[in-house]
Amino acid sequence: MKHARYMQNGRVHYGTVSEEGVLLDEKGAAVSEQVVTWLTPIEPRNVVGLALNYADHADELKLDIPKEPVLFLKAPNTFIGHRQAVVAPTGIEYMHYEVELAVIIGRAGRNIDRRNAMEYVSGYTIANDVTIRDFVGNMYRPPIRAKGFDTFGPMGPWWVDRDDIPNVSNVGLRTYVNGELRQEGNTRDLIFDIPYLIEFISSFMTLQPNDMIWTGTPKGVSHVYPGDIMRLTIDHIGSLENPIVTES
Repeated sequence: MKHARYMQNGRVHYGTVSEEGVLLDEKGAAVSEQVVTWLTPIEPRNVVGLALNYADHADELKLDIPKEPVLFLKAPNTFIGHRQAVVAPTGIEYMHYEVELAVIIGRAGRNIDRRNAMEYVSGYTIANDVTIRDFVGNMYRPPIRAKGFDTFGPMGPWWVDRDDIPNVSNVGLRTYVNGELRQEGNTRDLIFDIPYLIEFISSFMTLQPNDMIWTGTPKGVSHVYPGDIMRLTIDHIGSLENPIVTES
């Protein structure tokens, strides 16, 4: 099931999306997308991001493949919903999208064994880990500034239940800019898969419901500009779309 969260008439609503793509409110009545503001599908507690979790992405950045997960935290000030605008800072050289499968944790756990790690997953959504490459020197430097600008964490448009993706280890990801395919990958190429990541992260921090793991992006990042529209698509979920606007 597709679970949506949106604002209408000053109220936050928790709806669903039908198989035909129609937004439904809590009572099952159809709602026009033209009168709502899409919100992030959940309000995450902690968001743990993965850098260089696809070998081809490490190669395009001319960086070594990491021997263990390279982690960072994505800040709440970055989170926006479907169709909300990403604000491009002035005076930067290289700003790019990153399509990522975002894993939603459904129940608390610490020291989780990878063999039953998927039992702790409630579902998935699409995340765009927008990044300013100017502020990334190497993979050991925490990318707080590079990934921490306001609006740099679109996610949505909704989240789907864990069982809605039949094989999460074989899911296609794509990014289109103004309709042009720029990025394409598949979760089968993750260096560290989801069960391993849950085991690794829970070895030092307790994972709680609505924590998220953004699993990394494949090869194909490119510079985007104000006026561009980013559309990120992941199999079995849908498409997350956000325009880019100038800071002024």
